[in-house]
Amino acid sequence: FEASFIRLVDKVTNGSRIEINQTGTTLYYQPGLLYGGSLEHDCSPSRGIGYYLESLLCLAPFMKHPLKIVLRGVTNDQVDPSVDVLKATALPLLKKFGIDGESLEIKINRRGMPPKGGGEILFACPVRKVLRPVQFTDPGKIKRIRGMAYSVRVSPQMANRMVESARGILNKFLPDIYIYTDHMKGVNSGKSPGFGMCLTAETINGTILSAELASNPQGQGAAVLPEELGQNCAKLLLEEIYRGGCVDSTNQSLALLLMTLGQRDVSKVLLGPLSPYTIEFLRHLRSFFQIMFKIETKTAEEEHMGGEKVLMTCVGIGFSNLSKTIR
Repeated sequence: FEASFIRLVDKVTNGSRIEINQTGTTLYYQPGLLYGGSLEHDCSPSRGIGYYLESLLCLAPFMKHPLKIVLRGVTNDQVDPSVDVLKATALPLLKKFGIDGESLEIKINRRGMPPKGGGEILFACPVRKVLRPVQFTDPGKIKRIRGMAYSVRVSPQMANRMVESARGILNKFLPDIYIYTDHMKGVNSGKSPGFGMCLTAETINGTILSAELASNPQGQGAAVLPEELGQNCAKLLLEEIYRGGCVDSTNQSLALLLMTLGQRDVSKVLLGPLSPYTIEFLRHLRSFFQIMFKIETKTAEEEHMGGEKVLMTCVGIGFSNLSKTIR
């Protein structure tokens, strides 16, 4: 799957040089210009499309031409963030930084479950010259929960059973809950059976927190009951709400990257506890951009809710997209 990722990076850039030694242990990479345009890519089914999409979300706003790419592979698995979650959480986050417009979308044409995949999505993103600095420190109270239970190549009843058990937990807290069911048939359902659920909680200030679960791939592990999966997914969402912050844990690194590349102005974001991935990502930001974040911890008492929070503050490096064609 890593080789497939390198091929994808090669497609969206122009003039990259990539050399891998015979044993496949070292990679020499000389970056080219981010080019964009209309592309297609077949992702490796050993990782979800979310793995590829996460890095495209970071790069797409800085292309020369608006990116429009069709990715094929596994749309929902247990390892990577699913396409549904990125659609619900990452796109609104990009809009906060001024990357918006008609052409910003993620569309799921076909769903593919592991191990064989067969899903297909379309990701389109406009280009921007500069990013807006953000002050995003008050997550606000949760006003509604939306979700989606999907089932492919299994009985459509599975989705309804998941919805019922998830609502059984969440309805104790909030009346405004709507969970769609999505049952894809025939060609649109990929090549492997499976089911799963993704839930998002939205606050009055537009913060979106998400959680998701998928069933075990065909032929691996024990069979999962849809009732259990629905309950566990609801509990995961409650845990994510407890962690809180203005950006959920899957998108922490994306938010920090966009803050770094902003104008020479102060950006602030309140996050829940930093995930290990984010901590490693901050080290990379320091080595590439020589930028240090000011990190203040807020205790649960100060915030009156959930776990400990971190207030991340930085001054952007004033990055502007030089390759964007001026019209």
